[in-house]
Amino acid sequence: MLTPHSEAELAECIAAAHAPLHIIGGGTRGCAVAGDALTTQGLSGVELYEPGSLTLVAKTGTPLAEIETLLASEGQRMAFEPMDMRGLLGCSGAPTIGGAFAVNSSGPRRIQGGAARDYLLGVRFVDGSGQVIKNGGRVMKNVTGYDLVKLMAGAHGTLGVLSEVSLKVLPIPEASATVSLAVANLAVAVQAMSAALGSPFDVTGAAYDPAVGLVHIRLEGFAPSVAYRQEKLTADLARFGTAETRHSSEALWQDIGFVAAFAGRVGDVWRISVKPSDAPRLAPLLGAEALQFDWGGGLIWALTPEGADLRTCMAQAGVMGHATLVRGSGETLATLGRFQPQVRPLEEISKGLRQRFDPRGLLNPGLMDTASMTPGVMG
Repeated sequence: MLTPHSEAELAECIAAAHAPLHIIGGGTRGCAVAGDALTTQGLSGVELYEPGSLTLVAKTGTPLAEIETLLASEGQRMAFEPMDMRGLLGCSGAPTIGGAFAVNSSGPRRIQGGAARDYLLGVRFVDGSGQVIKNGGRVMKNVTGYDLVKLMAGAHGTLGVLSEVSLKVLPIPEASATVSLAVANLAVAVQAMSAALGSPFDVTGAAYDPAVGLVHIRLEGFAPSVAYRQEKLTADLARFGTAETRHSSEALWQDIGFVAAFAGRVGDVWRISVKPSDAPRLAPLLGAEALQFDWGGGLIWALTPEGADLRTCMAQAGVMGHATLVRGSGETLATLGRFQPQVRPLEEISKGLRQRFDPRGLLNPGLMDTASMTPGVMG
């Protein structure tokens, strides 16, 4: 395994490569492709942290846990809630900050606070020719090359290997509360979540667990504000079901973001992005053994029998969206592919970008024909 310990070594490794490279961070994403493994774990450490400016700069092999501990010591956090997939995929390793941005890993708070890419201020990376490229800045007001910064978030390492990221962090809220509603079915759940998200109460999470028939609505902020909004929202949502409030719900939302309910269970795992209003129509057609809904119903996690083709189900139902096979056997992945096939215009754009940044086709080539390079599509 190639393990460069500096950006210069990373550039040398890529420039000298004559065969495909499998780019990995902590090895927790399960996206194995053909080629020699190149890990960024040797590029580790926080290089700059300015709590007053809400800015942090880190090498991309830095473990997320290290960054989270540092931020917590100053009462701050990464608001985009990067996902830890070790339980879901049954793998080991340590998630890294570079891996989180490479896949645009975004949790339940995305519906209110944005995706991981929205917190990325600047990047340094090495392209497929071994050239070091710097783009963006270290402060929010510096938006030089902002589009390229966002382009790297969600490119799955196919345009370049990230070596350093600059990101915006936010204070940990003074208080939080989760209003949980007992609802009759998915259609009612989507209505309740839509009502909450459309309210003036600044909801930061809206999820539904059909296994227990509960909708969860999260509120965060200053304690008096949370108390006021919780009371008003509970009254507003009473028409959908009986409500109860919990004031210590961090573990609940972590389980939702990590899809902990599917960990250790046999079957394929799909991540489906659709319009929330389409979820009630699509869900019964998936043949899933278990389902979980996030982002107000717009993000569906489905545990299915091995080999099930959920993209065909979506097409037959006339539902537009994206279905990613997050966990499946080698045979299923070879047959169906991990990512939703792109429409022709996006496919042509993606090919052009890959040709520009990786003309030799070295970087994660097994993902090249399906991974989305366009912001907003994958996650």
